Amino acid sequence: MTDLIQETVDMHQLGKRAKQASRLLANAPSEQKNQALLAIADALATHADAILAANRQDLADAEANGLTAALLDRLNLQSRLDGIIADVRHVATLPNPVGRILEERVLENGLQVQRRAIPLGVLGVIYEARPNVTVDVAVLALKSGNAVILRGGKETLRSNIALVNVLQSALVAHGLPADAIQYIESTDRRYVKELLTLNQYVDVIIPRGGNALHKLCVEEGTIPVITGGLGICHIFVDESADLPPALEIIHNAKTQRPSVCNAMETLLVHQAIADDFLPRVAERLAGDGVEYRAEARAYSILKDHPTARLAETGDFDQEWLALILSVKVVDDLDQALEHIQQHSTDHSDSILTRNAEHAERFLNEIDSAAVYVNASTRFTDGGALGLG
Repeated sequence: MTDLIQETVDMHQLGKRAKQASRLLANAPSEQKNQALLAIADALATHADAILAANRQDLADAEANGLTAALLDRLNLQSRLDGIIADVRHVATLPNPVGRILEERVLENGLQVQRRAIPLGVLGVIYEARPNVTVDVAVLALKSGNAVILRGGKETLRSNIALVNVLQSALVAHGLPADAIQYIESTDRRYVKELLTLNQYVDVIIPRGGNALHKLCVEEGTIPVITGGLGICHIFVDESADLPPALEIIHNAKTQRPSVCNAMETLLVHQAIADDFLPRVAERLAGDGVEYRAEARAYSILKDHPTARLAETGDFDQEWLALILSVKVVDDLDQALEHIQQHSTDHSDSILTRNAEHAERFLNEIDSAAVYVNASTRFTDGGALGLG
């Protein structure tokens, strides 16, 4: 693996090949792309043993290097490859987005005007310890006619190279260019900065990772950046909420998979129900080992719970990615909205309520990518939302 880490990458050649591939892919027939996607799914299944063996090596190194349980979970493909393969097959069934007419009208002078969906061109995607992103991004790029240059974290190098080799072989077998999916096979950080300034070939940068990565891309990139994926997600329990299902929604949002960006990080509870409801939350989550970072009013209710502690400065701006939950008691809907607007990363936020007026206000005033009423933030996922 040392040789791979030290390998020299000619970023201009890589970008040039990606741009050429993007032009071919943009005109590829829908059926050809779908057949390639199905071939990718088959190839991932055929080469599962080799992929999982590479992933086990990455996991062993990561554990030896002291990575947290949350990062190890993100890195782990062992029980998830079948789900990834199923997702690839699903993307093949989605309508072809390329060429779709979004709007059409005839002007007063007789000129016919259309807005059509077309590929962006070349995507530069920089991400951290999640090898499933390698497949997710490559497959969605292929479906939408875009080429992609991938740069994953050093912890996932073996896994990502094994996956990309399979992806490229399936493309070639169906007459599509291998260069449509390229991977920077080096962990040298200088290649990240080179990718961020590869204006001649790359059309957009998409970071998938923590705040430091997003900041790096925005501040040092000379290419348009689409940020997202940093998830400080909130659930507000209104005084009118139906409490038994609210407990189950909270349990799902926090514990189903705490290491992902759509897991709930902050629970806000209306003061009128806090004394009764917060102990019930602690009881429901007790078997999962959830720890609490509670502001003063919430702490006064939870102080006897063994894992509760008083919140410190910055706790409500923390993406825990672990079984840790920030908790706050709020006076009313207005204070809940104010808190979310101040601390949210605009990912996913939810209100649990039976008050239609409060639900409508929440939907209108929270400017997140996904806003929910009486639902878990864990639904924020392309597959779950039917988007691939």
